Amino acid sequence: MSTLARKKGVGAVIWDYLTTVDHKKIAILYLIAGGIFFLLGGLEAMIIRIQLAVPNNDFISAGFYNEVLTMHGTTMIFLAAMPLVFAMMNAVVPIQIGARDVAFPFLNSLGFWLFFFGGVFLNLSWFLGGAPDAGWTSYASLSLASPTHGIDFYVLGLQISGLGTLIGGINFLVTIINMRAPGMTYMRMPMFTWATFVTSALILFAFPPLTVGLIFMMMDRLFGGNFFDPALGGNTIIWEHLFWIFGHPEVYILVLPAFGIFSEIFATFSRKRLFGYSSMVFATVLIGFLGFMVWAHHMFTVGMGPIANAIFAVATMAIAVPTGIKIFNWLFTMWGGSIRFTTPMMYAVAFIPSFVIGGVTGVMNATAAADYQYHDSYFVVAHFHYVIVGGVVFALLAGAHYWWPKMFGKMLDEKLGKVTFWLFFIGFHLTFFIQHFLGLMGMPRRVFTFLPGQGFETGNMISTIGAFFMAAGTIVLLANVVITTVKGKRVGNDPWEDGRTLEWAVSSPAPEYNFAQTPLVRGLDAYWIEKMEGKKGLTPAEPLGDIHMPNPSILPFVISLGLFVAAFGFLFHQDHAWGTPVGIVGLLITLGAMFFRSIIDDHGFHIHKEEIMEAEKKGAGA
Repeated sequence: MSTLARKKGVGAVIWDYLTTVDHKKIAILYLIAGGIFFLLGGLEAMIIRIQLAVPNNDFISAGFYNEVLTMHGTTMIFLAAMPLVFAMMNAVVPIQIGARDVAFPFLNSLGFWLFFFGGVFLNLSWFLGGAPDAGWTSYASLSLASPTHGIDFYVLGLQISGLGTLIGGINFLVTIINMRAPGMTYMRMPMFTWATFVTSALILFAFPPLTVGLIFMMMDRLFGGNFFDPALGGNTIIWEHLFWIFGHPEVYILVLPAFGIFSEIFATFSRKRLFGYSSMVFATVLIGFLGFMVWAHHMFTVGMGPIANAIFAVATMAIAVPTGIKIFNWLFTMWGGSIRFTTPMMYAVAFIPSFVIGGVTGVMNATAAADYQYHDSYFVVAHFHYVIVGGVVFALLAGAHYWWPKMFGKMLDEKLGKVTFWLFFIGFHLTFFIQHFLGLMGMPRRVFTFLPGQGFETGNMISTIGAFFMAAGTIVLLANVVITTVKGKRVGNDPWEDGRTLEWAVSSPAPEYNFAQTPLVRGLDAYWIEKMEGKKGLTPAEPLGDIHMPNPSILPFVISLGLFVAAFGFLFHQDHAWGTPVGIVGLLITLGAMFFRSIIDDHGFHIHKEEIMEAEKKGAGA
């Protein structure tokens, strides 16, 4: 941080973040934006649970309930879980592979701003005539019948956001293939980097079908197409296929990074290398591969016929095998280890039984005949919350505690961290365990109320109480963040003292250039190897020299802003005369910024080795 360490005003800091192409700052942007959307999605969840606390409740209306339900699902998946996963990837992966930044720093920034503007656009629907109300899956038969502009906000917002995710995925794919330090072979990459690699490949292949589906929907809703209207020769089932061909890989896009985070945490706090590393890599790749072969298990009751149902049922059960391999490897990693129960480790240990429950109910759902009973009941809601909360959210909370010192240079308070853990863990199981039984008793999904005397009162009340526990845990976490930011003490490069991978070898937070000298990687758990030989730092792979860095740029922000404006224009083009011109102006802003990007020679800048030596001295002194 040599030249940048001067005290800057608020305006300068904001400008710095608007224009940054540094993966570490982009990680912080993803963390903040994803965190805000997570709180918003949580608020929507609380509204759902309050409405369902007692029978015949009129806390909110049926129509508003549909909007809240839809926005809860959409926000949590696309605008909270995805960006928080990207926050972890950005913060850690380039340092883990010994790189100075991602392959395309400009695109990294563009990916974030597209996601951000897409998410803001989607949420503005609340103030502009009503949010989408056809469920987060937005099935075509419901979407085409929806009278407000809500679905149009959904379609355009997800299109812009999804473009950002796609760009991010491609970026990490290229980064991991091309930017690894000397000696960092594929089979020496940390497990989190492997997870990121496979996830990025999934993003590359899963998002195009969603994009196609959203374009079809946009054509039907805004431009008089008829892809999904059976009266005009369309087919509503096509949407389900396109959506789920994206939607099932999407759950692996979320859960594979979670597996990666837990692999790092288990190894670090068991103080031994991950058991069965090569089988873990194989299992990760296999999950990625099989993830594309199971999408129609969401559609067993659609009427595809027994042969299709049987094929998808078998494929779905097969995917439990590599997941099982992982579970046993994590257990064997802890077995015989010298375990420290830090906050991240508590999340990791709690994750195993929680996720296994989600996996078991998944195999139950995969049984096509039995699924006729489970389908569209609360059993399915319980199943996927066990997978997404018990897997992904636990991992994000664990990863945030684990890498917080690496991102911000201060440790989150362990006592408060454990309070958050217990509140969240107890609240989660209270909320969702009972929902399995509500579903088996016949409570359908997506209903805004239920009648007294159906036997659903107790279960729903317990579920709502659990939700308040989770909310309390989240509030404690926020308090922890604020207290740490104000009062926390600075920490060194390896605050957990058992760091195994390269990110723990650089200062906390890492310098702008990550590594003064690119490290030479001599095996799996590269930093651990050096520590075991009694060395202070890493073995350098190059002499100390000037480091070339990319320039910051406001263009990613402008490109994304243009699409944001264009989306407004095209959304209202049937209602208002100004719609089409605004849409065209927005596209011109985007294309103009892209044109500038093409013609401006941007050679970046150099950090001179004298500055680096000085900064490293200071870092060593600290």
